[in-house]
Amino acid sequence: MSLFKARDWWSTILGEKEEFDQGCLCLANVDNSGNGQDKIIVGSFMGYLRIFSPHPTKTGDGAQAEDLLLEVDLRDPVLQVEVGKFVSGTEMLHLAVLHSRKLCVYSVSGTLGNVEHGNQYQMKLIYEHNLQRTACNMTYGSFGGVKGRDLICIQSIDGMLMVFEQESYAFGRFLPGFLLPGPLAYSSRTDSFITVSSCRQVESYKYQVLAFATDADKRQETEQQKLGSGKRLVVDWTLNIGEQALDICIVSFNQSASSVFVLGERNFFCLKDNGQIRFMKKLDWSPSCFLPYCSVSEGTINTLIGNHNNMLHIFQDVTLKWATQLPHIPVAVRVGCLHDLKGVIVTLSDDGHLQCSYLGTDPSLFQAPNVESRELNYDELDVEMKELQKIIKDVNKSQGVWPMTEREDDLNVSVVVSSNFDSVSQATDVEVGTDLVPSVTVKVTLQNTVVLQKVKLSVCVQPPLELTCDQFTFEFMTPDLTKTVSFSVYLKRSYTPSELEGNAVVSYSRPTGIPRVIQCKFRLPLKLICLPGQPSKTASHKITIDTNKSPVSLLSLFPGFASQSDDDQVNVMGFHFLGGSRVTLLASKTSQRYRIQSEQFEDLWLITSELILRLQEYFEKQGVKDFACSFSGSMPLQEYFELIDDHFELRINGEKLEELLSERAVQFRAIQRRLLTRFKDKTPAPLQHLDTLLDGTYKQVIALADAVEENQGSLFQSFTRLKSATHLVILLIGLWQKLSADQIAILEAAFLPLQEDTQELGWEETVDAAISHLLKTCLSKSSKEQALNLNSQLNIPKDTSQLKKHITLLCDRLAKGGRLCLSTDAAAPQTMVMPGGCTTIPESDLEERSVEQDSTELFTNHRHLTAETSRPEVSPLQGVSE
Repeated sequence: MSLFKARDWWSTILGEKEEFDQGCLCLANVDNSGNGQDKIIVGSFMGYLRIFSPHPTKTGDGAQAEDLLLEVDLRDPVLQVEVGKFVSGTEMLHLAVLHSRKLCVYSVSGTLGNVEHGNQYQMKLIYEHNLQRTACNMTYGSFGGVKGRDLICIQSIDGMLMVFEQESYAFGRFLPGFLLPGPLAYSSRTDSFITVSSCRQVESYKYQVLAFATDADKRQETEQQKLGSGKRLVVDWTLNIGEQALDICIVSFNQSASSVFVLGERNFFCLKDNGQIRFMKKLDWSPSCFLPYCSVSEGTINTLIGNHNNMLHIFQDVTLKWATQLPHIPVAVRVGCLHDLKGVIVTLSDDGHLQCSYLGTDPSLFQAPNVESRELNYDELDVEMKELQKIIKDVNKSQGVWPMTEREDDLNVSVVVSSNFDSVSQATDVEVGTDLVPSVTVKVTLQNTVVLQKVKLSVCVQPPLELTCDQFTFEFMTPDLTKTVSFSVYLKRSYTPSELEGNAVVSYSRPTGIPRVIQCKFRLPLKLICLPGQPSKTASHKITIDTNKSPVSLLSLFPGFASQSDDDQVNVMGFHFLGGSRVTLLASKTSQRYRIQSEQFEDLWLITSELILRLQEYFEKQGVKDFACSFSGSMPLQEYFELIDDHFELRINGEKLEELLSERAVQFRAIQRRLLTRFKDKTPAPLQHLDTLLDGTYKQVIALADAVEENQGSLFQSFTRLKSATHLVILLIGLWQKLSADQIAILEAAFLPLQEDTQELGWEETVDAAISHLLKTCLSKSSKEQALNLNSQLNIPKDTSQLKKHITLLCDRLAKGGRLCLSTDAAAPQTMVMPGGCTTIPESDLEERSVEQDSTELFTNHRHLTAETSRPEVSPLQGVSE
């Protein structure tokens, strides 16, 4: 055990291939906890921010899961992190994060956990400043002698000091004779900024001089400054040190004096407030970082200096007091109080090695145990091991892997949908073209077995369906109570919803404090959004569903939609949606087939889904268990792609309108400022048609706002149509390839990842990433494709060509024997062969190009989606006969 080796108290490795520098480490009580314990805040150039609170059970333990309080991907490189009083109106500590082009201030807070998972921490953005110049570093303090708050000064790459008074920008000043940025520090006792210029001299600038100097936005050329245009920025004092500085730190050990510490490339300087050298130390090695702090001896300063030889030296003024070895080269070092242990030295390397250590040695408390003299009987141990394994196996069989320790029937929820419409329709503010929009009553019943308080019921249906009330609150003060609520559902807008399924979610907390959620789904009747209609002879879009059983009369499947009782028309039925579209359903007289046709492709979904569901229920009642549906036509990808293009075009149009609206809003505010200046002037000047320009800009803003709102409504409606078409495509793929329920669930998760479409996260980029993942894992044609190369950030694409290509490729690989699976061995190349002579997936690298060529044959724009050549049919109104 070496005396001169830093004792590892806690350590971890941050990220993978991330880079760090001296501004990336900070120690402070950032969450304002009552115990005052410091937290370790680390930011990386990859944009990750991590907050640690080490709690090792014994010295030398690595990081545990609970030690990492928070990890956030900020997307931009983190140059520096600092903690101070950066928010007005409060003296709580907040976190300031400096990026290359913006400054963000966050509040870090923790929520006390109710269960064993511990506390939950979150980081909330308070405000941010977008920088016009690329930042280098920053410092903070009570500039100008303000009390109870900290101001921030940022130095840019081109030598501009930008001062921010918390939420507002104060001013910006250029440093004279600037070439390259250097370290920056603030001295509160002298109220000045200290830096080291590229001339290798320490320079000090008074804050008052900076505040009254010429504004950076109005800076003149040097010759014009000499002529007296504005106040020049004058340096307070300078000191030539003859070398470039690595860092500057200012320490005050009493109220009357403070020291300026400068770490050079070969020397270590301590300066007085006025720039005079107090002492200096020549270093025999190349330093990497340093940290001065107050010493136990009065009038002296201790300094930690790390070097590139993996050493950490402790100086008391110029005297070396201790030298210890580190396992890495430190680029940042801090000292703090962690887990009631004061004086913990925290070091960070450039490759992410974070270590908490202390100086000295540990006492050896190890005592060799007495040697056990008796011999072991291995036969008895084998018998005992088998008995224990049998007990464990029996317990797992009877109770499962995770035995339930609490009852799950605290609350029973049931939903009943009325079979008849409301006598008086509850539909209000509807936008449907028909005269009367019906509504149906839904009853939710809750029955408790234990005392529960603040039970919340939330009900949701798919738009444009609307609820008369969707939020309810209950109080079950005694066990075995039954409470029932009723509400009505109706169609509010003139288009068809993507689903008729609703969801009732009940959330409550058990008496022990553990939160629970119960979900109960219900299905609304088709007649709520659809009326009987006349069958149509012609339609642009058709699909044919094959079954393995004799055809069933449509009057028995859809008893509420029979528009006529003629026996010749029992195999034809028309549906008229309240939104205006019409769908025709035909059943073959001789074959086991059903055809659904409509003018709108997405309107085929609800009738097709309802037909399959009612056929399954019909044959279940008959006792038939081997009923199955199939689809043998061409996949309607071209019709599906048209809906994708319409949706994507509305998203692009929305972005353009919002950008234009933002520009007009900026112009409107600028004109307002000009007019306000004119009106406040003591000697009024002519308006120069500013009032006319203001009125015209106001009208443009209102018109653009209306256009944005109208586009959002169209986008929402387009997304609903796209979801209906997506449901239909997933259904046809499942029938086409006879996919299992698990495989269809994977397809739904890939094609329907969003409940609501937004500009920040849209359907196209999300689905493209999901399908690409499937193509490179379970549907990969070779091991070369199994290396995922997906972007970590989803952005709106330039067009939809890549998404269409991936959807086509997905269908092609499913047709060639690929199967969807999420297991670990799913990435193995598919070798199975489907019935019907489907070949395996080829190994050629030109497959994607061949798919683009073959897709014109396999997935062409078939308006009639059945094989017309092999199955000739007569007029739709005469039935589908062969």
